[in-house]
Amino acid sequence: MRKQVFLLVSVFIFGLLILPAESFSQRDGRPVDNIFEKEHITNKRPIPYPSIREADIIWSKRIWRIIDLREKINLPLYYPIAPADDRYSLVGLLMHGIQYEGLPAYSTTDDEFRVRIGINEVNEVMGATTELTEVYNPDTDTYVEMEVTRDVRYDEVRQIMVKEVWFFDKNYSRMDVRILGLCPIREEVNEAGEVVRRQTFWINFPEARDLFARHEVFNPINDAQRRSFDDIFIKRYFSSYIVQESNVHQNRSIEEYAVGIEAILESQRIRDEIFTFEHDLWEW
Repeated sequence: MRKQVFLLVSVFIFGLLILPAESFSQRDGRPVDNIFEKEHITNKRPIPYPSIREADIIWSKRIWRIIDLREKINLPLYYPIAPADDRYSLVGLLMHGIQYEGLPAYSTTDDEFRVRIGINEVNEVMGATTELTEVYNPDTDTYVEMEVTRDVRYDEVRQIMVKEVWFFDKNYSRMDVRILGLCPIREEVNEAGEVVRRQTFWINFPEARDLFARHEVFNPINDAQRRSFDDIFIKRYFSSYIVQESNVHQNRSIEEYAVGIEAILESQRIRDEIFTFEHDLWEW
């Protein structure tokens, strides 16, 4: 009798274990292309920043840097060019957030997030335009005007400008950094055949964190351990170089007073200055 009861209980427990797997593999009558349901990233929320008091900040500096999406470590931010398998590129996610999730976009007239712009203006600066062009009609041997519509040129955004603040907090006794904004930079070819770099729009990073936390970035090492876009920026999983610092000359950029190897050395000088400041605060 005891053996029969044990057998029935075992079969019942085994059935409970099998039922979720079967229901998942045929959810809504459709096959699912995975062995488990992804819930971690889709339900994720950004970790709030620690509170900061003005009295605790004994040193700070504003920095502008460039993330080149063509570098190998930054490729997960560039691909996929078009959304695929619930994955977005960084620019694709920003466009999705602006159009469908109410993410504010700001004009590039300045980088202080003062003037909001709409989705139509964003599409225009991203290359989605409608133009009249003459097309040859062989049937009538004439040229006729036709409207040619171009889609958003995600592939032409090859750099991201990051505006951030480095600061030392005496309350936590540490150097820290907070990203303020992101600006996609589009490389387009003008009528003269020259490549022109153009800032498109600014996104306030704190306003985008909730969107970033809910979308994953491809991990080339482990498909089961996908990081979110918020993780990438908060944990600094990207390569970049400094192009500007706060200064008395209206925050002029490095390219305004240095070129070539001198610009590279100036970028490294600013980076080393931040490192040296923190290093000199401690003694052993």
